[in-house]
Amino acid sequence: MKKITSTRNLGFLLGLFILSIAFTSCKRNKEVEKPKEPVGEVLINEYCTGEKYFSDNKTFRASATGESMSRETAKKKARSNAEDELARTISATMQIVTDNYVNSSTFNNKEEVTETFNNLARTVVDQKLRGAITICEQTTQKANGNYVNYIALELSGDEVA
Repeated sequence: MKKITSTRNLGFLLGLFILSIAFTSCKRNKEVEKPKEPVGEVLINEYCTGEKYFSDNKTFRASATGESMSRETAKKKARSNAEDELARTISATMQIVTDNYVNSSTFNNKEEVTETFNNLARTVVDQKLRGAITICEQTTQKANGNYVNYIALELSGDEVA
């Protein structure tokens, strides 16, 4: 009987030894390496931008900036850029004009062919923005004295003309 008990104890100890090796070799949490930041680049944080300024199924939104030595001009540039973006979000039509010219000339029984290909794409926006409201506006001044205006506009889907 003593042999059976010692064999059981030996088997039990061997089992514990194998389990302890298995548990120590497996790590539960492996450390995740953080991605390296690009060298020579600086992250820019802008006012009046981000997820809460994105358009959704009820409202159209647009954010923009304007910079000038004049505070009022910076504001006008920012508003104009935001209105432009808002109108483009609602409706824009692409107009594309393509010119393809071929010119053939002969001199001393030798033909010379020249080709010119021009492609002009233009976006035309014809949208009335009645009821657009400013939902965010911040003005900052840079070290060189220039003003930067950040603005976000919103237009309800019901207001679209």
